[in-house]
Amino acid sequence: MRRFRALLLAAGLVGWSCVSPRLPIPWRVTLQAGAGGLLVLMTRAPLGLCPPRLWAGLRLGSAAGLAAASAIATTTLVPPVRLSMAVRELPAPVPGWLLLRIPVGTVWAEESAFRAALATAGSGAFGKAGGRSLQAAAFGLSHIADARATGEPVVATVLATGIGGWLFAWLADRSGSLAAPMLTHLAINEAGAIAALAMQRRSA
Repeated sequence: MRRFRALLLAAGLVGWSCVSPRLPIPWRVTLQAGAGGLLVLMTRAPLGLCPPRLWAGLRLGSAAGLAAASAIATTTLVPPVRLSMAVRELPAPVPGWLLLRIPVGTVWAEESAFRAALATAGSGAFGKAGGRSLQAAAFGLSHIADARATGEPVVATVLATGIGGWLFAWLADRSGSLAAPMLTHLAINEAGAIAALAMQRRSA
């Protein structure tokens, strides 16, 4: 039964990723953020957002996030990357994208659903390694709709985000706090968004 519930949750998260892009943005952000919190409660997933685990999560997440943001900044020196960012269609309005959609509708929603709820359910059903792999696979598959919408290669996107999901789960396990993957995830998405904005303004 535990395995069935874990697989059902994984399938539900992947299925939601195909439906949610059709919703108006305010509804999508609200529903995703609320669903993440509800799944945490239903699975009794430990978040580690209280001291002392919180401090460990903040330290590890800050270090990983800084490294990731620096790597993204470095890639803007590569001409094909700059060109890709310059022609990318960016969500509007920009302040809402940077201050609400990324931190709440993406980072909190995905980390609570995948690294907290699904990882907890998967670990209870398949063991720690199995739970980490299950949420990573589901996380990768949940980006198929985004890849198709933006014209990115689907297989490469699934693999890249799946690996990212596995690393985010490792950060959570290593620190004992969801703060670590949340900070890293936030740094990656915000750095990518700001880099794209900078490239478009420069090209304009």
